[in-house]
Amino acid sequence: MTVYLHEEDLPADIFAAGVDIAVDTETMGLITPRDRLCLVQLSDGGPDEHLVRFGPDSDYAAPNLRALLADPARVKLYHFARFDLAAISHYLDVTAAPVYCTKIASRLIRTYTDRHGLKELVRELLGQDISKAQQSSDWGSPELSEAQKDYAASDVRYLHAMRNELDLRLAREGRTELAQACFDFLPWRAELDIAGWPEVDIFAHA
Repeated sequence: MTVYLHEEDLPADIFAAGVDIAVDTETMGLITPRDRLCLVQLSDGGPDEHLVRFGPDSDYAAPNLRALLADPARVKLYHFARFDLAAISHYLDVTAAPVYCTKIASRLIRTYTDRHGLKELVRELLGQDISKAQQSSDWGSPELSEAQKDYAASDVRYLHAMRNELDLRLAREGRTELAQACFDFLPWRAELDIAGWPEVDIFAHA
């Protein structure tokens, strides 16, 4: 298992054509227009993860990364896709779809709990423990620590295996179609966030 760190873009042809890609992002905070995108993490489900880091003066051109994320032949796997889609749309100017979100899938079938974080899901579904100690660290630092890189990589390391387990449960409970409809809407939910409706339920009566 190796974690590769790339600056400003992903090398060309690093992933086989048509392979689904797990994606995550690290930013300077939780407000997308204010808090810049610092890191994009990627995995094809194999033993290695790839991190793409952006500096404070980046123009986010990243042609190889943008092409990968925009590829309609690849499903992009996320945990809490809504946030990552917004960051990618705002800074990289691409819609990183089609989408599969493990948090949405979890909420639809793990109705016996209100714990849908990545750490809890990995523990229950895969029997693995991951550390979240670096979650609130400085992702804009000129140098990323080994702990930061391993944390960032762990956010995409398990998503392919988790999707397999979640799909079995969605099918068992008859909620596969409902989940897919939610996934399809997520890029638009992210655009609503960017446009100024982050905490407003526009479908609510009042």
